[in-house]
Amino acid sequence: MASIFTRIIQGEIPCYKVAETQDFIAFLDIQPVSPGHTLLVPKREIDYFFDLDDETLMGMNLFAKAVSNALREVVPCNRIGVSVIGLEVPHAHMHLIPISQLSDMDFSRPRPAWSPEELTQMAARIYAHI
Repeated sequence: MASIFTRIIQGEIPCYKVAETQDFIAFLDIQPVSPGHTLLVPKREIDYFFDLDDETLMGMNLFAKAVSNALREVVPCNRIGVSVIGLEVPHAHMHLIPISQLSDMDFSRPRPAWSPEELTQMAARIYAHI
């Protein structure tokens, strides 16, 4: 069965896309840890991040650099935090999270709900800086 990310890539499930290449897609997390929290996903479904072949892993990092540069233009922050957890969806992915302090990366804290309009606006602003 296809992962939720594969279903997003195939267009079966909508997303708030901020960037896309032939090999990768980046979209907003619908329950962001902080404003602008973005997921980067390779289009080829591989479960474990470090099972990605070297070329894909390097390409994903270059893609992450471009997306993080756009995030820094849009979201006030000190850094873009990077997290690879891999437990919640069986499809390799990376979290890019605008942060100003270490606690901004805390996935266990309550996450405020964002409206579809807010997510659409944020995605458009990031997309415009890619």
